[in-house]
Amino acid sequence: MSPQLRRNLLVLLIAVLSVSLKSVTAEEEEWCIADEQTGDAELQMALDWACGRGGADCSKIQRNKECFLPNTLKDHASYAFNSYYQKYKHKGATCYFNSAALVTSLNPSHGRCKYEYFP
Repeated sequence: MSPQLRRNLLVLLIAVLSVSLKSVTAEEEEWCIADEQTGDAELQMALDWACGRGGADCSKIQRNKECFLPNTLKDHASYAFNSYYQKYKHKGATCYFNSAALVTSLNPSHGRCKYEYFP
């Protein structure tokens, strides 16, 4: 094999490995939020489940806490849905909530309210 061919194969191998490693390590961040098209009754039921039997950490959406404002059902449900999803996604949990939620790659954090993300 000629030195030129050997060098070209080495460069090609390095390029392929570089692209492969980037795709393995570049996991896209995802958050779970309330679907704006979901009615209030369904959102409330899903929020109650997430904060109750679901095991989401809903302490930050309580009055005077960092994620209480804006004080809307959609915002509180989004925080609770994401808390549940981040906590249990590696155990097979989904961002479904009876069609009340969806996954987004846009970080919904705002002001002092930081939505958790666990890789």
